[in-house]
This record gives sequence, structure tokens and C-alpha cells, in this order.
Amino acid sequence: MEIEDFVILRRDLHAHPELRFQEFRTADCVASHLEAWGFEVDVGLAGTGVVGTLRGKGPNSILLRADMDALQLQELNDFPHVSRNPGVMHACGHDGHVTMLLAAAHRLSQRKRLPGTIHVVFQPGEEGGAGAQRMIDVGLLERCKAGAAFALHAWPQLPVGTIASRPGPIMAAGVRFIVTVNGRGAHAAQPQLGTDPITTAALMIQQFQLLVSRETDPNVALVLSVCMFQAGETDNIIPNQAVLRGTIRALGSQAIANTMERMQQMAHLLARANGAEAQVTFHQHYPVTANNADAVTVAFEAARSATHKPPLAVVESPPNMTSEDFGFILERMKGAYVLIGNAGASNRCSAMPLHSPNFDFNDDLIPIGARYWEAIVDRYFESEMAA
Repeated sequence: MEIEDFVILRRDLHAHPELRFQEFRTADCVASHLEAWGFEVDVGLAGTGVVGTLRGKGPNSILLRADMDALQLQELNDFPHVSRNPGVMHACGHDGHVTMLLAAAHRLSQRKRLPGTIHVVFQPGEEGGAGAQRMIDVGLLERCKAGAAFALHAWPQLPVGTIASRPGPIMAAGVRFIVTVNGRGAHAAQPQLGTDPITTAALMIQQFQLLVSRETDPNVALVLSVCMFQAGETDNIIPNQAVLRGTIRALGSQAIANTMERMQQMAHLLARANGAEAQVTFHQHYPVTANNADAVTVAFEAARSATHKPPLAVVESPPNMTSEDFGFILERMKGAYVLIGNAGASNRCSAMPLHSPNFDFNDDLIPIGARYWEAIVDRYFESEMAA
């Protein structure tokens, strides 16, 4: 396959996005290509996960991971490969992640000799489903037994040709919350006869922000975002219930634990003060994604050695408050999570923010990412990490 074929493949994946743990078409596409190139292929891990293995001569092995799932979002682009699945969109570049790793797998399969074994992991359910943990739970790391793991993510804040990472935390820990406020419904013109859950929930939104601005050390990175407010069905009835949903992100687990405890206290006290009741639940816990320093060195050396003109630029990334379930893997083995620049003049959507309805992966990245993956493989097997 040539690069043009991978561009066609990427755009096909973009046009047919699939939500977490529903990536059946994507997984079939990945598995069929890997089998055709001579990989040992396991399918169905954590439902739709795919692992391809290419065995080399040496005793060492490496794990390379790409995520496959799309987001529940209506795409607003108008190019020919726009999503054909209403309300579902590849707005985080996972279509490109799959394609870059497949392109690298194809190139590696053409080598006559490999210095070690390569495991390419195509993971479901990164977007809120903790798919990495589910794959671990069904034996991913025992099956692969790799010495290090690496992942790439397209990054619209960086220009094409740029590689960024850092030792230590690069992505925040995260947890999602649901706050349910139960009141008593009434006629909108007779609010004194009911207990309004909307006004109580609105007070909670304001007070929750004080947990960041007034109860957390300003030197501690912490974000609390209420992203959904659901209440009522019409404009003349005070409803029985209001629901808030959102997320907490921090670069340390203690800050999240403290915030969760105070949210519980604050929600119950505010509800009681207004004659309502509140229930707070937390779910989808993601750990900090913390890079191993030696693995970051491998990643940066790979960027400098990759066959790309002009040479890839290497920068140290600040920690990001987004979360990533690759952290589950990095809790158990050495590795690095690496950002690769997506913004470029050839695609006006490539600099749009991640999770924007106008985002698109930049196809100029496909050959760059493929060669960079190759360079990571080569540099890792040459490094002391693999010794």
C-alpha cells in the first residue's frame, strides 16, 4: 500500500465513526490488513480490541497503541469524507491514530529482519470507557509482555512536524460526576408550593467553582467543569428533578479526592438549605498519564533520527489537563505518551480544538507518523531500556 491508499483508508474511517466498544467495522478493517501483512492477530479483546504481533529475532518486545473510538458529536464539516453516522464523529483524531499505526505496521512487515517483537494494539473505548483498563483486565499485558509502551496523539496546538512530550505527568487524572437534585414540582406561577431543584442546582454550579478558586492551592493544577444541566420539559412547570454532569481533572490524585469529598458535602448542605435532596456519584476514574524519563528520551531521539525533511522539531510539552486512559498502561510498565503536531495549512480543520465539531485529522501526518513509529521501534531496541 502507498501513502495515498492510507489517506483513502483514513478518510473512510472518518466517514464511518463508531462509538466506544462499538468499533466493529474499524476492528474488522484493522484485523484484515494486519493478517494480510503477516501479523499474528487477536481480535475481540475487551469486545472490539485488536492486537497484531510481528515477531523478531531478539528477546525484547515493544507495545505500540492506537485508540479507535469516536465521539458522540454531530459533525459540522462539509468535505466529502464527513461522518455518515449522525451524531457520531471522529473529533479527536483517532481515525488518524489508527491509520498512522497501520501505515507503520505495513512498513515494518516489509522488513526482512526485526531486532525484537512488535505488538500493535488497537484499543476501543478511550473516550470515557477506560478501554485500556478493560484490555488489561482480559490479559493484554500478559499476552504482549512488552518492555515498554508508546502512544501518539495528534495535537492541533502544534504544527505538523513537531513532536512533544515530557517526563512525568503529561495528562491529568480525571473523574466524571453526576449530581442529582430532587425537589418537588409545581406550577411556574406558584413556586411557593414546590421546591425548585433548578435554582438549587444553579447555586451548586457557582459554589463548586469555589472549590478550585478558594479551597485549592493555586500552585495545584485542578479543573472542575459542569458540562451538562438537565431539568424540566416545558416552560411553565417547575420540575421535580435537575441533573448536573461534569468532570474533575488534576495532576495529582489527592486533589481529586479532596474535591470529590467537598463536592459531596457542599451538594448535600446546599440541597438541605433549600428544602431539596441531593445525590452525588462519581465514575470513569482515569489515572494521571505519567511518562517514564527513559522512554521520553527514546521518543525524542526517535524524532531526531526519523527520516523526515525538514527534521522533526522536538519540544517539551507542559502537562495537559485532558485525561487519557493510556495512563492505566503506564501505571504497570515503562513508556511514553507523545503528542504529534496536527495543524497545517493544507487542512483548515487541522488546527480546530480537539472535540470540536469542525476538527479533522491532517493527512499530511500519515507518512510522518508512520516513519516516526518506525523510528521509535528502532531507537527502543537500540536503547538501554531494551538491554
